[in-house]
Amino acid sequence: MTDKILPGGKMIQPLTTPQTKPRPESPEKKKTSFQEVLDQKVQGHRVQFSKHATERLARRAIELDSVELDKLDEAVKKAADRGARESLVVMGNNAYVVSIKNNLVITAIDGESMRENVFTNIDSAIIMD
Repeated sequence: MTDKILPGGKMIQPLTTPQTKPRPESPEKKKTSFQEVLDQKVQGHRVQFSKHATERLARRAIELDSVELDKLDEAVKKAADRGARESLVVMGNNAYVVSIKNNLVITAIDGESMRENVFTNIDSAIIMD
């Protein structure tokens, strides 16, 4: 850049910017998706979660610990022993619709969403402590 002269004879010098060293790239934090966390927790359990169920768990802030996963596995086994195909499993304030044949949780419902709700396409219900 060159100096500029304004009317009236004032001279303007171009601004210079100090040279800055490029920032060292910080290591990117690996973001863990809800699905990855859920997959880690359910390792060793028979029951799996569909994409829809995983989204419902996240949206409704339903968290399952290993004890609850064990209860869910137990409920699925009981339903399978009785010949059930699609079951509603109620545990505490939450409910899960499970495909027994596929060991797959289809959806998850929190207590608030259960009120005045109708569950269809199920052939059994299991109430767990």
